[in-house]
Amino acid sequence: QVQLVESGGDLVQAGGSLRLSCAASGSAFRFNPMGWYRQAPGKQREWVASISVGALTNYVDSVRERFTISRDNAKNTVYLQMNSLKPEDTAVYYCNLVPAMRIYWGQGTQVTVSS
Repeated sequence: QVQLVESGGDLVQAGGSLRLSCAASGSAFRFNPMGWYRQAPGKQREWVASISVGALTNYVDSVRERFTISRDNAKNTVYLQMNSLKPEDTAVYYCNLVPAMRIYWGQGTQVTVSS
């Protein structure tokens, strides 16, 4: 069974950067595509980025060229490097498998971008 714990969220000014981490327990992590998702206040949770087992990546258009997803299978960790942050990036960020599975939603990590 996989457990996922997100960290790295913070309050930053527009134009700033953050690096989120998602630590996974359980060996199944390295055999699954992983993704980052986010939920802004009053909105539904949305997919942000994903990375395959072979490190192929994909992004929602609104973050392409600004965010970079990566994974370190030896550390069972997925990262999301976020640059040029905008106020509209404010949300709780979660990691999960792709496709997401309900049992793996964690607490998330809060990212707040001030203008």
